[in-house]
Amino acid sequence: MPTITKETFNTKKILDRGFVKLAGFMGGDAKVVKSARVTFGSSSKGEERDRRLIEYLLRHKHFTPFEHSIFQFHVKCPIFVARQWMRHRWGSFNEISARYTQVKDEFYIPEKFRLQDKINKQGSINAEIKDNEELIKVYRHAIKNSYEAYLTLTKSNIAKEMARMLLPVAQYTQFYWTVNARSLLNFLTLRMDEHAQWEIRQYASAIGKIFRDKMPWTWEIYQKISAKK
Repeated sequence: MPTITKETFNTKKILDRGFVKLAGFMGGDAKVVKSARVTFGSSSKGEERDRRLIEYLLRHKHFTPFEHSIFQFHVKCPIFVARQWMRHRWGSFNEISARYTQVKDEFYIPEKFRLQDKINKQGSINAEIKDNEELIKVYRHAIKNSYEAYLTLTKSNIAKEMARMLLPVAQYTQFYWTVNARSLLNFLTLRMDEHAQWEIRQYASAIGKIFRDKMPWTWEIYQKISAKK
């Protein structure tokens, strides 16, 4: 029987205050092989043939065997990243609730701003911004004011579910995400792409390394196939 890992390792620090942590794992490359070969009433046929099977499955989009390997992540990220993340609906999410808990003074502060991409309307570009430090001060000031207003409301016994409404999407949130390897590869394909927002790419890159450690055959073949597209 596969075992569930303890939440004591594979923590990756992301951005200024965030992290992604492998909280649990069940399955692996061998589980993919077993799940595929059960169709023919057979099992492992040795490393070389098993690796070839995984490559065949990925190349020909026979993805269901990958659904039998399960990852669970504990994530801390800004709300705007979480909202992009949760568009990937083939997984289970449980997020901390600001209706029940006091929001901490934890907000994402970028080191520098990026400019709006004039071609890709939803994207940004790295460029020299002469007044970047002054603009970061404006950003910090706005966050400080919003959090102080939040505290004023909660100290006046205003319901948390209403006081939270004035907080910016730079606020850090936390959630657990349980996802199978098939859906995780789809997430990584989209969120490691250069067109994804830089902040979520940092999380996707860290998760890619965890995937590589847990399912090295699948990751290696996935990378090889992706490079040829």
